[in-house]
Amino acid sequence: MKKIILSLLLLLSVVPVKIWAQLQNNIIDEVIWVVGDESILRSEVEEQRLRAQYEGTPIQGDPYCVIPEQMAVQKLFLHQAALDSIVVSETSVESQVDSRLNYFVTQIGSKEKMEEYFKKNTTDLREDLRDMIRNQQIIQQMQQKLVGDIKSTPADVRRFFVQLPTDSIPTVPAQVELQIVSFEPPVPIEETNRIKERLRGFTERANAGTTEFSVLARLYSEDTESAKRGGELGFMGRGQLVPEFAAVAFNLSDTKKVSRIVQTEFGYHIIQLIEKRGDRINCRHILLKPRISIVEKENAIHKLDSISNLIRSDKLTFEQAVMSFSQDKNTAMNAGLMLNEKSGSSKFEYQDLPPEVAKIVYEMNVGEISKPFTMIDQSSNKEVVAVVKVKSKVSNHTANLSDDYQMLRSFFENKKKQEFLNSWILKKQKETYISIDPDWKNCKFEYPGWIKD
Repeated sequence: MKKIILSLLLLLSVVPVKIWAQLQNNIIDEVIWVVGDESILRSEVEEQRLRAQYEGTPIQGDPYCVIPEQMAVQKLFLHQAALDSIVVSETSVESQVDSRLNYFVTQIGSKEKMEEYFKKNTTDLREDLRDMIRNQQIIQQMQQKLVGDIKSTPADVRRFFVQLPTDSIPTVPAQVELQIVSFEPPVPIEETNRIKERLRGFTERANAGTTEFSVLARLYSEDTESAKRGGELGFMGRGQLVPEFAAVAFNLSDTKKVSRIVQTEFGYHIIQLIEKRGDRINCRHILLKPRISIVEKENAIHKLDSISNLIRSDKLTFEQAVMSFSQDKNTAMNAGLMLNEKSGSSKFEYQDLPPEVAKIVYEMNVGEISKPFTMIDQSSNKEVVAVVKVKSKVSNHTANLSDDYQMLRSFFENKKKQEFLNSWILKKQKETYISIDPDWKNCKFEYPGWIKD
């Protein structure tokens, strides 16, 4: 099966590459490929190669063959997208640009170091990212338009499965379905007051100018990632922030003043405005999280243990326990059924579960209810007390139609889509003007139609 389309979008990503930034000005440039009206430069190929080398991303084959071919495929899709008048949301593009720049700053350490790495100012780097991400989204939409009508019937899937060679039938890894009851032990009022008093102290120091807000964030904020950047979050839209935080942050106007204390599901914050840009905002914050006392934690464990015993004795169903006691907003309205964000289904491979849960359920049987345990809620990053019930459990096995129909259907449809896109590329090769520098022709390409007699 062709690999270019699957890896195409990976090549469109950008990472902070120090060696790339240092060497790119020394590359002797020349046009090595022409695809339609578009050229591919040697410098572009070298940038991609160095980027993959820095990331540790393997390239299957000679990079000076693989990379330009991948770039040529990209240009075929972009050319067709222009003919079909495909456009993408500039708001979505800008959102991803902001996220990528924020990621760079996080990884490299500061905006100044990022500019040094890339040997470009932030404005120029933003423009490069904007073009790259826009192209990525256009290609995704173009591919979806081409294969969007490819569907399958149960008869198609059965026929496909029957014709699969034995050694090609996929193996389904062990999976588990779980229901959960969880709640957060209450925080004593004394702890809440302690947190607020500390934040008021930070506010007084920042407003008085005795200590920079960014210094306080580095020293004390419990949002560890933003603390590395002096509490800076980077440009975000209102929808990217929790409502309580956004309501206060977007009302700030004085960059020298600190907000009132804001409570969110993550804890308590104070906020300082850095810059507003249209419907986006860049601000700093300091987050402090209240600590749950040992007594409250033990009380919560005892309470859940009593609830679990009622379920085991058939005096209460697990679903009733979820409705009455669970504070997990992601599962409370779904009978406690945990959903896998990675796959969108209720089935988890063990490595996709929170580590505390995976450790407990590995030895449990279907229908069994765990003892109460503490875990870190992945959405709020808070410590909660929970019990889980194993709803279903499947061991590693070779796929079969009765148990794995949906997986096989997806496998079949993806295969058909890939075959269609492969055929489309071969057809576009014949219709498109292509010229390759003789020094770059001695390759074993995925698609042999690049070189025409």
